[in-house]
Amino acid sequence: MLKIEKINNITVVRFDNIDRFNALITEPVKEDLKSFFNNEGTRLILNLEGIKYIDSSGFGVFLSILKTATNSKGQFRICGISAEVMELFKLLQLHNVFTLYRTLDDCLESF
Repeated sequence: MLKIEKINNITVVRFDNIDRFNALITEPVKEDLKSFFNNEGTRLILNLEGIKYIDSSGFGVFLSILKTATNSKGQFRICGISAEVMELFKLLQLHNVFTLYRTLDDCLESF
């Protein structure tokens, strides 16, 4: 479900063969993402490339991960957002809450 790679001591996670982040998969994804922050100071990028839709439970996972990251002195950033999904971030005013990047390269450079 998730594909994980390390680039320059930054953990990059993306969805594997999934184009919708909804209530059917949010709980296991949330637990997987939270586990990265068991180590203080973790830097995590969630690459949403290929995701066409996110429901409210998916956005709830993002908020939960952001809180977990902050509490463990880590950093959580999101990249690869499609135009459709960016509209949802804007509609929910979450583009002001998260650090969002268009591409993975831009996101990596931000660290």
